Amino acid sequence: MRLPRFLARHPERHHGVRPIQVFALRAFYFLMAAFVATEAWGVLLTHQGPWDHVRAVAWCVWATYPTLAVLGLLHPLRMLPLMLFTIGYKSLWLAVVAWPLWRAGTLAGSPAEEMAKVFLMTPLLAAAVPWGYVLRHYVRPSRVRVD
Repeated sequence: MRLPRFLARHPERHHGVRPIQVFALRAFYFLMAAFVATEAWGVLLTHQGPWDHVRAVAWCVWATYPTLAVLGLLHPLRMLPLMLFTIGYKSLWLAVVAWPLWRAGTLAGSPAEEMAKVFLMTPLLAAAVPWGYVLRHYVRPSRVRVD
């Protein structure tokens, strides 16, 4: 059975990653740049007064990684570490912040509730990642690499 073109692998293009996964990666990079970057840069550029240093670091990270996502629109596979970073920090936050609040019955109505709702979409990000490519290029890279 022949797969539709957008589901089939193209070894000569994008290192065998399916076009639909490349499209999904680009879509997530776009969403990061359009929504997260604009909000974070808005906060950074309009903030007045002294910063709490820890909150400032968080906002700077939240401004930088989605700004870098613009490069993911052009080079979706080269920017996969950015997607892995995003999946990692959101999953970690869900595990160490949201999960204990939920277990204690205090997540609903808390300041963390809205962020937890957004971060619960993390499995969609993980579904867009071509994990075989990640294993081949980042976890078990060959000894001889030509890039």
